Amino acid sequence: MSLSGNRTQYVAVAALIVSMIIWSVSGIAIKHALAVLPPFTMIVLRFVPSVLLMLIIGLICRKSPLFGLQKIDRKDWPLFLIAGFCQPFLYYLLETFTYDALHSPTIAETLLSTSPLLSPIFAAVLLRERVTRNNIIGIILSTAGVFALSLIGSKDYSIGNYWGILLAFAAVSAAVIDSIMMRKVPAKYTSLTFIFYAQCVSLLFFIPLWLWREGNIVFSLQLSEISSQLSSISSPLSIALLCVAYLTVFASVIAFILFCFALRKVGVTQANAFNNIRPAFTALWMFLFFGEHLPLGKWIGMALIIFGLFVCQRKTD
Repeated sequence: MSLSGNRTQYVAVAALIVSMIIWSVSGIAIKHALAVLPPFTMIVLRFVPSVLLMLIIGLICRKSPLFGLQKIDRKDWPLFLIAGFCQPFLYYLLETFTYDALHSPTIAETLLSTSPLLSPIFAAVLLRERVTRNNIIGIILSTAGVFALSLIGSKDYSIGNYWGILLAFAAVSAAVIDSIMMRKVPAKYTSLTFIFYAQCVSLLFFIPLWLWREGNIVFSLQLSEISSQLSSISSPLSIALLCVAYLTVFASVIAFILFCFALRKVGVTQANAFNNIRPAFTALWMFLFFGEHLPLGKWIGMALIIFGLFVCQRKTD
């Protein structure tokens, strides 16, 4: 796809950038939420309201080409079931085990950011999607930028359990397969329809796990204890719930819908290449709002990511 293309292509690129900006804050929000909430509780609190919100939007905007909610034909259900199982469900589980198995969070984050490297392989094999020379060069450049951004200045490079590496690539593979399902779903379905049903499917797996692992913790809490913590907007629980609200509305609804819309316009390889700018935006937010130091090497890494994206989107002559 050329950036000098038609209006739809411009809109798709803009949608990808906005979705990546939203998701770049998600890691910060998740970190603050998990400081108070158990992981499965946080996930359920995030996705149950997002499904309800999409249901309301879909029923109100029934005739919208982007936000309408449609009934799924029986023959198309396997695509939605695979998508919902792969992401959020499988990806979140594998991501959690990856962080647990690897000593270094930096190494884990770097490995979990490699979806653009796997996307061309999956897209070429499963979708017969054409992968150009510029796609490959751009992805390599931007991925090199991600490694520079993640590893420069880090002190802990120990790997830990080598199963963590396999888990990280399994997580990335699940995310890429989810992207392929987005692409394979017939164009008659709106982006909201795809995201709504995929998240409904994921909740069918998440809720039993939540009840098994954390249900006794949550149900043992006293309402008076929760009320006292919510009495102050600056209390840890209030901040955690505000972070969950951000994840619900922006990360789980708006960003997913925008990404789904754009991916169905530009393809799996080019859409997933934009995942490389997420660590760059995260580093920028940490620099601007939390005073985190960014050495020259990290700025070079961000420049490589952006340059690689431009190369990836450029048509081969």
